[in-house]
Amino acid sequence: MKFIGIVGTNSDRSTNRKLLHFMRTHFADKAEIEVCEIKSLPAFNEPKDKTPPSSVKALSDKIEAADGVIFATPEYDHSITAALKSAIEWLSYTTRPLINKSVMIVGASHGLLGSSRAQAHLRQILDAPELKARIMPSSEFLLGQSLQAFDDKDNLIYPDKVKELEECFDEFLLFVQLTNELVKTEKFKTEQNKKFSWKQAAEEGVS
Repeated sequence: MKFIGIVGTNSDRSTNRKLLHFMRTHFADKAEIEVCEIKSLPAFNEPKDKTPPSSVKALSDKIEAADGVIFATPEYDHSITAALKSAIEWLSYTTRPLINKSVMIVGASHGLLGSSRAQAHLRQILDAPELKARIMPSSEFLLGQSLQAFDDKDNLIYPDKVKELEECFDEFLLFVQLTNELVKTEKFKTEQNKKFSWKQAAEEGVS
């Protein structure tokens, strides 16, 4: 399987980036994980023609071709970063590659609780009509005290968290298999969802 891992911040010192790089190496015998950055994406500006910038289109194409997506999100002020929200807004407003795409959410933060509030918020966002991602349920990986969690080679040094991450990833592999089989039978629905518009929904509601 091939997955896209999205670093949910534009910080150069992100421990979420370290987490994704660790996952790419640690799970290399199970899946290919390409780590993607959002630092180069422009701020979302709602273009009238709904044409994405080239950097957004490149990320969208990678998501479209992947078997699943792994979001690694920090927590800023009880939510996801503005950069990640902007990236998701580009995808939802233009190409909508996340519709029916299997998604795993992980997160690291400097505090004790990990990114629990941000992950909950991200789940809500990804369930919006323009996104409709298939998010792995009842499983979240929270890495607290992340500044001390990696060695100088970006290896996760907490054995209990490594074991937990392995269990979560194995669940995700199974989730992707089941979801992709289900989605094959709903191809028309996927294309229909990509054409969703609030204007049309409002008109149909009135009629």
